[in-house]
Amino acid sequence: MHHLYVHIPFCHRICPYCSFHKHTPGGTDMVAFVDALLKEAEKQPLKPRTIFFGGGTPTMLSEVHLERLLRGLRERLDMAEVAEYTMEANPRTITASKAALMRELGVTRVSLGIQAWDEATLKTLGRDHSPAEAEETWQVLKAVDFPSLNLDLMFSIPGQSLETWRETLEHSLSLNPDHISAYNLNYEEDTDFFRRLKAGEFRADEGRDADFFNLGIDLLEAGGFEHYEISNYAKPGHRSVHNESYWLGEDYLGIGPGAFSTVGGKRWHNVKDTPRYMEMTLAGDDTAVEVEELTPENRRTERFGLELRTARGLPLDLIATDSRRMLDTLRDQGLLDFDDQFVRLTRSGKPLVDPIAVALMG
Repeated sequence: MHHLYVHIPFCHRICPYCSFHKHTPGGTDMVAFVDALLKEAEKQPLKPRTIFFGGGTPTMLSEVHLERLLRGLRERLDMAEVAEYTMEANPRTITASKAALMRELGVTRVSLGIQAWDEATLKTLGRDHSPAEAEETWQVLKAVDFPSLNLDLMFSIPGQSLETWRETLEHSLSLNPDHISAYNLNYEEDTDFFRRLKAGEFRADEGRDADFFNLGIDLLEAGGFEHYEISNYAKPGHRSVHNESYWLGEDYLGIGPGAFSTVGGKRWHNVKDTPRYMEMTLAGDDTAVEVEELTPENRRTERFGLELRTARGLPLDLIATDSRRMLDTLRDQGLLDFDDQFVRLTRSGKPLVDPIAVALMG
């Protein structure tokens, strides 16, 4: 059994911090795009445990195209054991009828990309919605009674103050979401933000990042959320099953242009060119590129970077004997704790997850 990721690359506006494969729809033939996704989905029998629509903006699809895609997947896949069905959404692409359609066709979880609740930060991020539009969309989603709703937030954004971040967190809590994702802004290559960082217009500051991060922990844990992964907080029973599968190294199949897959010890991604992806898929050609065999050492390295981020922690037996002397040192520094099964980061260690992972890998 796999987890299924469906990539919809379309956005009304390209956010200057985003490095995913995305673009405006342009003249894309949406009927043919949906046909291509459905054809790729039926290439191999799949009984998914979770389904996740990401992007881009999956909810940019019109109701007609979204309904044909969701119904088509139900006809082609064995949906009997789907435990979670997530759709990422942008505030300006949701209507009451579209939300009701998503719920009718099996979506159980919606992740709404808010990022911030103040106009100035939204403008810096290049978002195309206002705070009022975001709140209106949230109420539309609440009215449909999805089993789980997530708010996506971002911090350490240029010009964003700690007080503004506090207000964003407090307002988010007042809306009573089931889950909150709070991401530290990363300056990814091939983005406008990265170019502005290199030009000296923006400045990275680990101390500032830690202040924002710690405030998030304080307010969200006080609000009843479990901090179960570095960037993710859940009310009881509302962890993201799909994302946990990534962090724990389970197999997943990605369909759509640019989508990544890891199945049976192999990893690949589809061509990052939407017209070419459609042409090749509809012609019956293989769109996988950069196929690699994951060696045991590849897998081990990835596990350090992912599992140490989780509340469960990193299995102790992954750490080589020569590196175990670091455990006592890091524990004495108050950065981690461990028992005979798992190594877990402390509150002080969480902002340093990447260097700690490198240190333990030896």
